[in-house]
Amino acid sequence: MPEFLTNEIKEYINGFYKIKPKDLIFNFSKSYLHHEMDRGSTKSQVKRIRIHDLRHSHVSLLIELGFFATAIADRVGYESIDITYRYAHLFPSKQKEMALSLTQVRSNKTNDWKDY
Repeated sequence: MPEFLTNEIKEYINGFYKIKPKDLIFNFSKSYLHHEMDRGSTKSQVKRIRIHDLRHSHVSLLIELGFFATAIADRVGYESIDITYRYAHLFPSKQKEMALSLTQVRSNKTNDWKDY
């Protein structure tokens, strides 16, 4: 979790509650969360999304921010990196970037690489 968000949550919780380190912060059931998502989407007149869609949006954002698939898989708890690669269609700009980098390496007559 980003540090800024951790700090905001701590500040919010400390302002209202006396939470102990082992207390749950989000102590509601899955059915309650679904009910609230339904209620909120109806009230705001927006299409209802599934809770799991939030996870997909998070993964997509991390890809757009340039994080490696292995790091994303670790963060969201995927046991296999193959699941992360289902988002491969979000990486097309990286292909162009790689091709450009290889072209630049090829066109340079000198390089900074050391021969070992």
